[in-house]
Amino acid sequence: MAIFRPFKGLRPPKEIVKDLASRPYDVLNSKEARAEAEGNQYSFLRVVKPEIELPEDTNLYSQQVYDKALENFKIFIEKGWLKQDDTANYYVYAQTWGNKTQYGIVGCAGVEDYMNNIIKKHELTRPDKEEDRMKHVRVLNANAEPVFFSYPAVKEIDRVVREITKNEPEYDFMADDGFGHSLWVIENAETVEKLSQLFEKVPAFYVADGHHRTAAAALVGNEKKKNNPGHTGNEEYNFFMSVVFPDDQLTIIDYNRVVKDLNGLTKKEFLTKLNEVFEVTEKGEQEYKPARLHNFSMYLEGKWYELNARENTYDDSDPIGVLDVTILSQHVLDHMLGIKNLRTDKRIDFVGGIRGLKELKRRVDSGEMEVAFALYPVTMKQLIDIADTDNIMPPKTTWFEPKLRSGLTVHILED
Repeated sequence: MAIFRPFKGLRPPKEIVKDLASRPYDVLNSKEARAEAEGNQYSFLRVVKPEIELPEDTNLYSQQVYDKALENFKIFIEKGWLKQDDTANYYVYAQTWGNKTQYGIVGCAGVEDYMNNIIKKHELTRPDKEEDRMKHVRVLNANAEPVFFSYPAVKEIDRVVREITKNEPEYDFMADDGFGHSLWVIENAETVEKLSQLFEKVPAFYVADGHHRTAAAALVGNEKKKNNPGHTGNEEYNFFMSVVFPDDQLTIIDYNRVVKDLNGLTKKEFLTKLNEVFEVTEKGEQEYKPARLHNFSMYLEGKWYELNARENTYDDSDPIGVLDVTILSQHVLDHMLGIKNLRTDKRIDFVGGIRGLKELKRRVDSGEMEVAFALYPVTMKQLIDIADTDNIMPPKTTWFEPKLRSGLTVHILED
């Protein structure tokens, strides 16, 4: 069963929370982060992307960057922009987008659960990105940003959350990107104990977003365990900050592809090859969005096309073979366009569905890209099936929105 426990969160005063809370470190580049934090001394980007306060040509992985993160973190604490709670609490974190609100619980997952695959993954991680976040955790001695997990929904947990959220939240603000964020502090000892007991029955957590942060947090905790002769298993470094959401509240958004060229093929040759794999229907200038599994959209030379995968191109009994990213990767990107490695090939780029079909059209019409593909989004059931069978999704398969806001809570790794 999964480990989940409360912690003494380091949090901002409510008066500055909107200015302090930031987007995660990995959803914007340094230039974007500089612009976003400009004129805002409270921005938590100064801790999670500290290069914004250093010369623009600074190596992002230099010790200078991590030292600046620690310097700024200490300033935030010294100035009272982050204050630690007196008791170990859970926190309910609600995110609102349009008419939808999803409710997660902030607590600490177990390092041992990551090592023992009770925290289940669906993506591969890159060692260089792991090491970057490990250095950040080491130098701060804290989990500055939470990871995003899901779990099989539990009605009793849902009922506890509903009762808590009848009260006024500690934080409640709309971020500049249009997403709403609310946080309730669960200080009542009986409620904290009840939630702990309920989570003891949850069989597993599933990494939704933040595979590198998850790996880094767990690996640093494991390092500290090995380096502590008096290790007991109850030290704070044995746990790392997570926000866990019930699976029935989450929606995965499509993650689309744009490609620079047709690998030497003419438009006519490319369409002829596509017809061997798909039923191809020209839609003209009107946008076409995939409506179901194995249904794709393509934009090429000013026109949209509907692509329906032929039956011999997928395997609905295979957790990986059923995925539309697998169909597109194998039959089109690899065999037709010569893109063998999605992680390293510079001829392909990926566009989160949050940007809409207009972004695909823009990238092609600008001449930057030759062709764009939109996919039907993966479901939570597919993600869980893949994780449960120890399979790995192809790169850039899932996109979750809203992103967790950083700085609402921080977990210190020492008691």
